[in-house]
Amino acid sequence: MTTGNKQMTGCVQGSRYRITVLTDRLIRLEYDESGRFEDRPTQTVASRVFPPAPYRLWRTERGIEIHTGSLIVFYDEKPFSPTGLQIENRSACAGIYCTWRYGDKLTENLGGTARTLDEADGAVELEDGILSRLQGYSVLDDSRSWVLTDDGWITPRAEGVKDLYFFGYGFAYRDALKDYFRLSGPTPLLPRYALGNWWSRYHAYSDQEYLALMDQFAENGIPLSVSVIDMDWHITDPQNGGKGWTGYTWNKDLFPDPPGFLRNLHGRRLKTTLNLHPAEGVQPHETAYEEMADALHKDAENRQRIPFASSDPQFMDAYFRILHHPLEEEGVDFWWIDWQQGKLSDVNGLDPLWVLNHFHIRDMENRGKRPLILSRYAGAGSHRYPVGFSGDSIISWESLRFQPYFTATASNIGFGWWSHDIGGHANGMRDDDLQVRWLQFGVFSPILRLHSSVSVFNRKEPWMYEPVIRDIMIRGLRLRHRLIPYLYSMNYRCHAQGEQLIQPMYYAYSESPQAYRYQNQYSFGDSLTVCPITEPLHSTLRMSGVTAWLPEETYFDFFTGFRYSGNCEIKLYRTLETIPVLAKAGAVIPMTQKKEIAGNGVRLPRALDILVYAGADGKHSLYEDDGETPAFSTGDYAFTELAFAWRTGGATRFTIQMPEEKAWLPDLREFAVSFIGVIQNADVTVTVDGESLENVPVRYDSRMHKLTVNLTSIPCGARAEIVFVKALELADNDTVQACFEILNRAQIAFEQKDRIYQIIKTQSDMRVVLHSLNSSGIGKELLEALTEILLA
Repeated sequence: MTTGNKQMTGCVQGSRYRITVLTDRLIRLEYDESGRFEDRPTQTVASRVFPPAPYRLWRTERGIEIHTGSLIVFYDEKPFSPTGLQIENRSACAGIYCTWRYGDKLTENLGGTARTLDEADGAVELEDGILSRLQGYSVLDDSRSWVLTDDGWITPRAEGVKDLYFFGYGFAYRDALKDYFRLSGPTPLLPRYALGNWWSRYHAYSDQEYLALMDQFAENGIPLSVSVIDMDWHITDPQNGGKGWTGYTWNKDLFPDPPGFLRNLHGRRLKTTLNLHPAEGVQPHETAYEEMADALHKDAENRQRIPFASSDPQFMDAYFRILHHPLEEEGVDFWWIDWQQGKLSDVNGLDPLWVLNHFHIRDMENRGKRPLILSRYAGAGSHRYPVGFSGDSIISWESLRFQPYFTATASNIGFGWWSHDIGGHANGMRDDDLQVRWLQFGVFSPILRLHSSVSVFNRKEPWMYEPVIRDIMIRGLRLRHRLIPYLYSMNYRCHAQGEQLIQPMYYAYSESPQAYRYQNQYSFGDSLTVCPITEPLHSTLRMSGVTAWLPEETYFDFFTGFRYSGNCEIKLYRTLETIPVLAKAGAVIPMTQKKEIAGNGVRLPRALDILVYAGADGKHSLYEDDGETPAFSTGDYAFTELAFAWRTGGATRFTIQMPEEKAWLPDLREFAVSFIGVIQNADVTVTVDGESLENVPVRYDSRMHKLTVNLTSIPCGARAEIVFVKALELADNDTVQACFEILNRAQIAFEQKDRIYQIIKTQSDMRVVLHSLNSSGIGKELLEALTEILLA
């Protein structure tokens, strides 16, 4: 063996191969008998520009060795084979080294996502992601990916080309994903309105019926941001043999004045998307048929259908220019691409769904819009085309049980913005508990889009349910709009830093077995952990539970302020009103105040609630921009810096650093800063730019142990500071009251309740309490619910 020389160029090339060291853990492997190598972007890969990664090259009698800090590549300089191409991966996952051989089947992948949940009643098989727990590596095969050409079109790869990307990141999951995003391109920054409530239903609305429905939402105090119009917006019963799914011509019987209808929706601060089924091409009844025929040199007099041709640049140009742009000029904001016709097109190997996704996003960018579509997943790299439409799921508990895991696991391939049919699409039966639990998951999912099928009984309007259910649903929908400041910051974090909104627990705790065991539990942004409930209410307990894992930190229930100590596996029980959403100590969560969500839309709030969870330092950079245009990309955005110091020189401090003035930013803001999980403390001073404020309102909620300080009229550029001269202290949980509420609700004998309650009230030795409960003869679920409270 010869001595290795340190290299920085990143590329080792022979006459038929090229190996590129992108990072010390990411290697590109190419083989082409013709010796031609591809440097243009592909369907999957957007850029291969990385900082130089040092490595050593060794030449031996068997070929070459490339040593990075984490990998060793062995290659015999021949066509790729299991004996001739191997990579040793230094990874804590598999001990010291785990060896990949070309052609190995990857059996330990943590999973990615799937194209659709159409007609799924529970779990579906997932494609691979780029993370592996045990092997510590994965391989992304880009060999058949089409190439993006300089003129903006696409072209197939040559036959027989091998183009692989080896990810050897072990437990460094977030590092792997950040480099994946660098390779495949960032997730676009979603428009602010995408994060609010969407209304969608497969129903042949008329314009007046739809507008009346939107007014009914407003009358019930339910905010919306997106109106989805399903396929009946266009003519669906052509007389020339067409199937009616595809259409570009307004149904004037239902919508006699389309521009007026869209203006009315915009006047209600609603964005609009229309459903597309492009597979049938352009039929003779379409208003745009003659113009399309002329543009594509077809004989319009023959009245033959113009086929959908995803591989034809002339067709795709006309598709946008003639079919879509006029509708957008009437007021359509973005498109729901409901492609259900599989992966085959008029050219072998070209997925028409990917073509639609790619060129719809590109068309919006070219027209100066922030891109957004609603469409299905079309393979690795699809995160560049949000939002994902997961398809027509079956209404069942099995479907709901799968969706949290499905959503979180999609982050393993960078696909972070799934939109599900919240409540399910079709089939199933009426189950109010199921609808509530699905909506609660929707509040804490990437996109909340209520949807249902054409049945007159399958409805998602909250007022269609009994009052208790209605009120829970309305509170959930209002909460979603209150969370938008937090969500929008996470939206920016996803775009700029490659950190998805929803992440499996193993991203932060990769070496803990429990992080993999609780697959439906996930991080929701940087401060919240969500454990959706996917089981019916227990008849005796009138609660339902979920088993969760709390890492070694302190947590507070988002809804009640109840405090939990971590480093445990625990069964969490909740009534129908809430699900377990836990904020870790030090979390700082900005929310819109309730008084500002009475109407539709997602305007920047003047009044913000800031939830601050006691017990540790924390911070949040509240990101804001105009919410809709690409101006942020040239620096037109702002951060409001929120910082919490739990203990500083014997005091507790919270600071708000306001950004400088922006045309779209409120000039004055009101903040209600709530410190959660603390005892009452009146020793507080408030300053703005160093000047003390007098008579600042302070109130204390003893039930949630929440201390709120109200600041008004804080101008842009100012620095406000709240100081508790005597540091805040943690409050104890009111376990007796919490246990009383569980027992009061339980459907068991009153005498048994009295005995249990007396034990809990009078006995201070927790060992005695737990032994007494275990021998009391109460059911397993009630015992678990009380134990959760007593040991929290």
